Parts: sequence; C-alpha cells; structure tokens
Amino acid sequence: MDAAARHGRRRRLNARGSPDMTQTIAFIGLGNMGGGMAANLAKNGYAVRAFDLSEDALARAEEHGAMRAASAAEAVTGADAVVTMLPAGKHVESVYTDAVFGAAKPGALFLDCSTIDVATARRVIEAATARGFGMVDAPVSGGIAAANGGTLTFMVGGADAAFAQARPILSAMGKAVIHAGGAGNGQAAKICNNMLLGATMVATCESFAMARKLGLDPQTFYDISSVSSGQSWSMTSYCPVPGVGPQTPADNGYQGGFAVGLMLKDLKLAIEAAASVGASVPMGNAAEALYQLLANRGEAGRDFSCMIEMLEGK
Repeated sequence: MDAAARHGRRRRLNARGSPDMTQTIAFIGLGNMGGGMAANLAKNGYAVRAFDLSEDALARAEEHGAMRAASAAEAVTGADAVVTMLPAGKHVESVYTDAVFGAAKPGALFLDCSTIDVATARRVIEAATARGFGMVDAPVSGGIAAANGGTLTFMVGGADAAFAQARPILSAMGKAVIHAGGAGNGQAAKICNNMLLGATMVATCESFAMARKLGLDPQTFYDISSVSSGQSWSMTSYCPVPGVGPQTPADNGYQGGFAVGLMLKDLKLAIEAAASVGASVPMGNAAEALYQLLANRGEAGRDFSCMIEMLEGK
C-alpha cells in the first residue's frame, strides 16, 4: 500500500477495536521507546508525522507507516496532537519552546511521554496552557518490549479535559492509562514507582547473594520466598539469578531490559524531587548510591538486575 492510500483512509480501528476518525499526530523522538510507540499509533489508524535527529530512526518509522518530517516544526504544523519522547527535561522544554508552541495549530493537544523532572513538566504544561493548548505529562512503564507490543502503562498528569482527549491516543500505545492527577503528577508517579523498583531490586539481589553464601540453593530460596512474605515483583517477575523463575535479562547476560543508566537517571530525579519537598528517602538514597557505583564500573548499559554481580564481588 502506498503512502497516500495508507494515510488517506478516513476511518480506522483504534486499539480497542472501535471506529475512530483519523487524526494527524506529530511524533518527536524515535529512540528505543519512541520508535515502537509511533509504529503502534500508525498501526491503529493515526496519520503519524515523525521527526528525529537520527536518519536510521526516521527510516524505521517510515517502514512502520509514519510520514517523515524534516524538522520538529514541520511535523507539528497542522497536526491534531503532538507526542514527544525525549531524553531529559532540557530537551522537552527546548522542543516545546523553540518549535512546538510556534508551529502548532490552535486547539492542538500535547502529550509528553518522556521521563523528566516534575518541575520542568509543570512549567512546560503551564506554558502550554497559557497559550491555549491542552497538555499532559504521560511517562511510561514497561520497557522496549512493551513499547513495541503496544502494552505500555501510562501515568498521566494534567487537567481532566486534557486527559480525556489524550486517553484514546495513549490507549493505542498501551494497555493501561491511569490519571494520576494534575500537571506533573504523571512524572511524580513514575519516579516514585521506579525508586521503589530500584530499592526492591537491590534488596532482592542482596538476599539471593546472601542465601547462596549461606548454602541455600537459589531455586530453593526462590520457591520459598516467592510464596512467603518476602515476595516482590523483582523476585517473581524479574529474578536477577539466571535460570530461576520466568525468563529475564539475567538469562541473557543481563542484556536488554531496563539499563542501569536509565534506573540511575530515574533515581536521581526521585532524589531531586524528594529534596524539593523535604521528603525523607533513605532507601532511595542508598539505591541511588549503589546504582552509581554500578554505572562507575562500566555497567550503565546492562540490565539493572546485574546489581547481583557487584554484590557478589564478581
């Protein structure tokens, strides 16, 4: 099917299988997560105009049904909605200030799915609102596989009306779309969740390491603890020991999954947010320090469950 036929049909099926009039969505940021997300929007009937600084990322987006844009402003011009998936708060603020606000048509909806600091998220949404645009912060959970498979969880902050507009677009990319409250609350939920995950994984790793030194077989310890009070997602869904529990990155040399560097980024955001409101996070601080040590060992690109190797002295 050529591009005109692919994007010219006026009625498509959305992620829930019900008819949906085609909207044009600008998608800015086609990295490991954004590429799969943009592909799922195109798959579910949206006309996607994509932009990224990477030529390879743009080529992959075209292969999955998106239309190439030469710049962020070109992607945004005339679009009904704009989705951004960018590395950090400074990139989000720059893209919206320098390109999106000036090029977007009146009434366009903005959805920032990046994981950034709460303060920047609230500042950008406030600026968008002052210009008459609706906007939500909608960071994701689920990783690359979920982005490709359209099974992400979105934690969404923003006004009720903006959330109602954003929900069908997010549903085309995910399995769960949860309104966390006002502007910035999506980011708050994401960093609190990932601080909990990071600390829980450290505790899981050190428990398995200690069990092994005490002479317990890892599988036996798993069989006991997975049905006892020590059970956690880090153990039963993402066990850091190869060959124990469901298949995880531990079974692939700790490749793929959620990188140490990304966990460290989220923990730093959490510690920064905690300091800004005077929250006490001793476990979060300890986890951040340990993942920093792990990154300093050259492990930033491996899955965060490789923490067990450091704790075992490998």
